[in-house]
Amino acid sequence: MIRSFRLLTPLLSAAKPLRSFACSSSPAREPPPHASFTEEKSTPPPSSLSITPKTPLFLRKPSHAAPLSEVWKWHDWAKDLASSVEDSSSPKNEDSLDSVLLLRELKWLIEDSIESDYHPVITRTETSHDDGEKSVSLRASLEELYELWRQRIEKRRPFQYVVGCEHWRDLVLCVEEGVLIPRPETELIVDMVEEVVTRDGWFKRGVWADLGTGSGAIAIGVARVLGGCGGRVIATDLSPVAISVAGNNVKRYGLEGMIEVREGSWFEPLRELEGKLVGIVSNPPYIPSDDIPGLQAEVGRHEPRLALDGGVDGTDSLLHLCDGASRMLSSGGFFAFETNGDKQSKMIVDYMTSDLKVSFSDVKIVSDFAGIGRIDFT
Repeated sequence: MIRSFRLLTPLLSAAKPLRSFACSSSPAREPPPHASFTEEKSTPPPSSLSITPKTPLFLRKPSHAAPLSEVWKWHDWAKDLASSVEDSSSPKNEDSLDSVLLLRELKWLIEDSIESDYHPVITRTETSHDDGEKSVSLRASLEELYELWRQRIEKRRPFQYVVGCEHWRDLVLCVEEGVLIPRPETELIVDMVEEVVTRDGWFKRGVWADLGTGSGAIAIGVARVLGGCGGRVIATDLSPVAISVAGNNVKRYGLEGMIEVREGSWFEPLRELEGKLVGIVSNPPYIPSDDIPGLQAEVGRHEPRLALDGGVDGTDSLLHLCDGASRMLSSGGFFAFETNGDKQSKMIVDYMTSDLKVSFSDVKIVSDFAGIGRIDFT
């Protein structure tokens, strides 16, 4: 089941609003390299190999059981707790919880943690007098379900971390603490890649890089767009947790032959590919440091600061990516990345068209779903 509308609040999607896309300005280009993973593959450091990603609720075995009457008690308690946020005496503000959204999340929690045969019974859409004595198969104990829902409401833990997954495009990606939750706006990067490879098959046969891959969302999306034409993706991240989670997601979608996950900072794990990449994509940290405390609670308190904090004005990683892309891209290559909004986008475009004007051409800004200028492309 695809939950394409699963958002925490509008603020969460606004947290990662933009993208920039650029192509190398030099018209001459050589055929992209077809080196195999066995030739270039780097072994991840022991730190990432020792981390086992958590299993999301929907992939767990139904190894727990409880009487339906007890599950009803939990469901009634969870509904009451969700509804209570509307009765809070504190003034309503942009960062307040929405009971309507919480009740929708509760429905999803039931879908992920309880075997599907019991969903109508638990929500009381189909019941009989004797149903309360039935035993229900669960993927988490009732004690854990109580604790998970408390964390969601009282600690503002993101729902994606509660259930251990996020529905993104046509994917269901495992996520956990230490890994940025992929946003709907980031899907635009994959859409742009799809447009480029459709226009020019050259891009389908080369090596792409997804920098700061997190859950591996963009890398997996790009690999599925490339198809079986010889192209491949190298996904890098500095976080051992992200490397472990991304590798697990790649394996779940059977893309080990197309995607290689490498641990390291930005371009560092890609030294042997200087001037050979046909495309670079990224959703880097771009939020100014002083703005982090004011983010939505689910974001500021729980998501990794490493994936959010872009320095004093939010452009530290953006400028580094632009400088690195000018060296790493093959002539005619494609470059797309996310930024923080119109002002930051224009600042980066000015940098690319002045300081790096010999490296990039046709730099443009692409708007996100809210009409905010977020992606530059050339």
